Amino acid sequence: MTYANFLSAEAPPPLDLPDATSGPGRFVNRELSWLSFNWRVLDEARNPRVPLLERVRFLSISSTNLDEFYTVRVAGLRELARAGNTTPAADGLSPAQQLELIDDSTRRLMHDQQTTWEGLKAELEEAGIVLLSQDRLSKDDAKFLDDVFMDRVFPVLSPLAIDPAHPFPFIPNEGFSLALSLKRDKDGRELKALLPIPNQIDRFPRLPDEGETLRYLPLEELLLLKVPSLFPGYKTKGACAFRVLRDSDLEVEDEAEDLVREFEVALKRRRRGEVIRLKISSKAPRALSAVITENLAVESSEVVEIDGLIGMSDLGELVVDSRPDLLWPSFTPRVPERVQDHDGDMFAAIRQKDMLLHHPYETFDMVVRMLSQAARDPDVVAIKQTLYRTSNESPVVEALCEAAENGKSVTALVELKARFDEAANIRQSRRLERAGAHVVYGFLNYKTHAKISVVVRREGDRLVTYSHFGTGNYHPITARIYTDLSLFTCDPSLGRDATKVFNYIGGYAPPEGLENLAYAPVTLKSTLLALIKDEIAAAQAGKPAEIWAKMNSLIEPDIIDALYEASQHGVKVELVVRGICGLRPGVRGLSENIRVKSIVGRFLEHSRIVCFGNGHGLPAKKAKVYISSADWMGRNMNRRVETLVQIKNDTVKAQIMKQIMAANLRDEAQSWVMDGTGQFARIVPDDPSDLFNCHRFFMENASLSGRGSAGASDAPELAHSKD
Repeated sequence: MTYANFLSAEAPPPLDLPDATSGPGRFVNRELSWLSFNWRVLDEARNPRVPLLERVRFLSISSTNLDEFYTVRVAGLRELARAGNTTPAADGLSPAQQLELIDDSTRRLMHDQQTTWEGLKAELEEAGIVLLSQDRLSKDDAKFLDDVFMDRVFPVLSPLAIDPAHPFPFIPNEGFSLALSLKRDKDGRELKALLPIPNQIDRFPRLPDEGETLRYLPLEELLLLKVPSLFPGYKTKGACAFRVLRDSDLEVEDEAEDLVREFEVALKRRRRGEVIRLKISSKAPRALSAVITENLAVESSEVVEIDGLIGMSDLGELVVDSRPDLLWPSFTPRVPERVQDHDGDMFAAIRQKDMLLHHPYETFDMVVRMLSQAARDPDVVAIKQTLYRTSNESPVVEALCEAAENGKSVTALVELKARFDEAANIRQSRRLERAGAHVVYGFLNYKTHAKISVVVRREGDRLVTYSHFGTGNYHPITARIYTDLSLFTCDPSLGRDATKVFNYIGGYAPPEGLENLAYAPVTLKSTLLALIKDEIAAAQAGKPAEIWAKMNSLIEPDIIDALYEASQHGVKVELVVRGICGLRPGVRGLSENIRVKSIVGRFLEHSRIVCFGNGHGLPAKKAKVYISSADWMGRNMNRRVETLVQIKNDTVKAQIMKQIMAANLRDEAQSWVMDGTGQFARIVPDDPSDLFNCHRFFMENASLSGRGSAGASDAPELAHSKD
């Protein structure tokens, strides 16, 4: 069954939405669309086909996502609303209207998170993982917890009285605390106090197992148990837990002389941003609640009372390897056969022909291997590398430092504005500079989000450029769960293009004469619009006209309007959009020929791909195929340095169209289909075991271009060429 047949059979008929055919009504609100995505993440926590501990992980992720959404997106809207800004978004909603709708949706979401947790907690107990309360502790448990408290908790606690001599302390972003109302035994004196809980302490201390049962106690329960030792002579009259979210968006002065120093200062400002949301126990004593809200200067609309667990992002601690029966079956990423054929020599494998790796199904270690090999290869003379996000102990940075120390010319573009990774990137840049690398920070007004690596190698009497273009970050940890693409090539034209982009970032020299690459903020958007217009022209000429695209977010108004125009001229548009989608599919007179689906599953869909039939439909040998670092958003098109790389190699093109896109379009098990109202519906058949699962397909089947001596003919395809 092809995806087209599946979707046309299951998707509702075109909707009649008169207000959506023109004006702001043709767009779905960005923030509400993101919340819809997080609802889909939460739904995986309730999906019985997902292993139990993985469902706990999804619940934790939905909570983490929501926290970040508030500290950045909601914080920005709140600032606009407070400044009296009434400028509507593309969909016509003002900042104040958006905040009202967001608040309603997130309160319902948090309620459902608690309901989901109660169900999961019961299932965990049945499976032998128990979260205890104080009244379920034995004497042996209490003795064990005495040692845990004194050895692991007490040394880092700072109990704080709240009175005229002890003002209310600063609670950092995501800070979790207990508030206590105490009474002294000897004279009845009352005291209010705080127990800020350092995030360096495990939220769920583990008790000795009972047989095969794993047992945990929430840290707040342990602290309440130990109040007498923290406040000798006092008894607890009342207590509550609360958690703070602060505005975490960064502002940097336009004329900052030293960008690194300015960001170090800005990070300190972020820590002290205004409180935008306070979560507090629903049964908090009124006097305690008043002290907290007054001292944090939060309005009643910014307070959320939680009847249940506060800080669900910490539930990820319960996802332990000791219960593999409750986790996804283990999976080891493949080493491409072609690399094995060449005894691990990446340059020899790339010289044979272009190679596209699909992470995490093919290991990200090949990216690291290329750089590590380059660092030690006496014939390598230069390495250039962009770094947007990477790990703290990054093997990529390690390889670059080794190369610099070995006397090679190393240029590292470190993006300081990578949200929430700014501090880590500052540390990495300092380390690279100490090793002798030339560190570039790019543009003040643009983030450099492009994923490019270049190795220049002396081969005989010439220099050969080996290039890597990626759709995801050079981050070996997230590469285990994010689906991304890595193109390795020694095509001279792509090498020239990559070098010109580095020159642009480092020296502000606009790239001229690019051969196979478009770049933001200058040519990427116009290139996409021109390619969409070409499909419209093909449709008008009576030729097959089709567009397939995959991305994380789609909200750029001009591109959405171009897709609407394409639909109205008969171009078939199939979109796989994981998260935000501002386009309304399947609306009569606007988008009858557009279908949108979202895939949420074991791996986080992150690759960006676009295919144009080029007058031949899809898939086809003469189609135009691209991979990109950019989502279709205004920021990516206009305020970032991004790349759109055309794939010329026939095998790689076939791999993208006939394997990767075909499997994504065919997926049923993890797919949600969007309608014109902006709602997503999951297909839930009577027998879900027969549903096609694209993640399982990729885990079980090797990629076309990575095949070695066995040949690509054994690699399965899901679609046949149209020419």
